[in-house]
Amino acid sequence: MKCCQIITKLTKLILIIVNEHLKVVVLPYILKTHHMAIAKQYLKTKPVCKVTFTVPAEDAKKVAVVGDFNNWNPKGSTLKKLKNGNFKGTFELQKENSYEFKYIVDGDFVNDAEADRYQWNDYAGSENAVLEL
Repeated sequence: MKCCQIITKLTKLILIIVNEHLKVVVLPYILKTHHMAIAKQYLKTKPVCKVTFTVPAEDAKKVAVVGDFNNWNPKGSTLKKLKNGNFKGTFELQKENSYEFKYIVDGDFVNDAEADRYQWNDYAGSENAVLEL
């Protein structure tokens, strides 16, 4: 088992994740009970796909999505918090590509449980979620 794998322990109130830096991150239980979602809408008129990321993080103050598609820069990739506690954002990404990505939830990197697959990244020393378009 890779040392960077996200290790989870589910309790009634919290989800504890040991991230790639062996820092314990305590996230709200809602992240586990309400699934993250990735919706893909392929456009016929452009070589892009509109990708909507949804992250249930009711107690979080800020969520962003970073990855290959934005040079891992959270500027301009902050998701909007909705009244239901979800964070949501839509991005146009080039079709026929794979993108490694993660969410930043209040400063902590989190993989998407609904990713198409996971890819080991030597630079980060951890697995990243992968989006296949």
